[in-house]
Amino acid sequence: MRKKLKRIYDNSTFATKIRYSYLLLLVPLVLILCFCFYHLWDINHNYESMLNSTVVAGEFSLDFKKDFDYETYLVIVENKTPEESNLDSMLREANRIVEGLERLTTSEENKNRLKSVKRYLDNLEIYKQRIEDNLAEGNRYEDNLRIWENDVQIVTALIQESVSQYSHYEVKELQKSHEEQQLFFEEMVKYLLIAFGTIFLLLLFLSYFIPLSITRPILRLEKVTKQVAEGDLSVRSDVENGVEVRALSDSLNAMIDKINDLLEQVTTEQVRLRKAEFELLQAQINPHFLYNTLDTIIWLAEAGEQKKVVSMVGSLSDFFRSTLSRGKDIVTLKDELQHVRSYLEIQQVRYQDILQYEIEVPEEMYACRLPKITIQPLVENALYHGIKNKRGVGRIRITCCRTENGCKLRVVDNGIGITRERLAQVQDGILNKVLTGKDIYGLYNVNERIRLNFGEAYGISIKSEYGEGTVVSVLVPYVESEEENKPES
Repeated sequence: MRKKLKRIYDNSTFATKIRYSYLLLLVPLVLILCFCFYHLWDINHNYESMLNSTVVAGEFSLDFKKDFDYETYLVIVENKTPEESNLDSMLREANRIVEGLERLTTSEENKNRLKSVKRYLDNLEIYKQRIEDNLAEGNRYEDNLRIWENDVQIVTALIQESVSQYSHYEVKELQKSHEEQQLFFEEMVKYLLIAFGTIFLLLLFLSYFIPLSITRPILRLEKVTKQVAEGDLSVRSDVENGVEVRALSDSLNAMIDKINDLLEQVTTEQVRLRKAEFELLQAQINPHFLYNTLDTIIWLAEAGEQKKVVSMVGSLSDFFRSTLSRGKDIVTLKDELQHVRSYLEIQQVRYQDILQYEIEVPEEMYACRLPKITIQPLVENALYHGIKNKRGVGRIRITCCRTENGCKLRVVDNGIGITRERLAQVQDGILNKVLTGKDIYGLYNVNERIRLNFGEAYGISIKSEYGEGTVVSVLVPYVESEEENKPES
């Protein structure tokens, strides 16, 4: 019920809310007045009924015994015939009065006394009939006199006593009613003071709450519009109370959704553009790498190195199989390492005098997911821009570990390294998308694909010391591949 009333209030216009405030003040006053008037009327009605009952009972108690006994005696001594006597009318009138008293009294004890009186009246009817029967037979004067003395007078005395008790207890009820009336007036004054105090507090509360319920949704709407003006399109207006402001809120949310849809369209176009750039990069890398590898295979075949030819062809097959990845853009770390291993095996044949490599990745990290062809461009950069430009044997080391933020891959080489000025240019180019040479295009492409798939918090970072070597770190979220977790059938 409370929720329903709140919903009705929230869905009301400002003018209706003000009318509600007036009703909240008027209704308690009307209820208090109705309560007071009703109780005053009820007390007065009960008091009047008990007073009338007492008066009627008093008159009945005083007159009935004397009149009925005398009228019966006149019939016995044959001063009046039964037809001329008032005994029947007196009994009827007595029964009528008793029934009236039953309707007036509220006391169960007095109702029981009146029932006894009715039984006594029935007995008087029987005694009257016996006397009439004796008169009809004749010479039964003594019998009638005994009925009058031993029955009629005793029963009328009992009636008088019962009615007197009735009057006594009705008077006590009057006194009790008077006391209750006095107590009610005292309580009513007290409760009226409390009620008017409560209404005064309610007035103070409404004078604060009603204006607040009108201004608060407007202020919330103003806050949302300010955030939108500052460029925060993730906010939504949740104003629900006030028909007018809710309509403005819905319109504002529709406008924000429309702006977000337009931005998503632009973002989607950018993603498509980046994917097209990646595919173009793949198309440029693979033929160049394939030509060089085939040249090496031809050279090995001419030199009679059949085992090396077989090994290199196998590695080339694995390399392109991993590159295709069955059309998937996101692969497991295990598949990505296989792709890099095939690449390094081929390159080690070509650069066996200057290239050594190590892959140290725990098996529990194999299920981690990342964009395909993430590590190979980093290894290629390490080889062509680091190791080939330094005398002596070069070493490439690939490691992986779990961090609080996800999965961290590192490609470490002991090549020529990068000068501080060039390193700053490379880092700025990757972060701010400012390409300053073809040598960082692969790094930029890897970083953008990671950020497009997993968010701005992930990507690559570079540390380098000229003459010492370079460390390229890749951070991706630790999301296990579902395929790796499937049980073997």
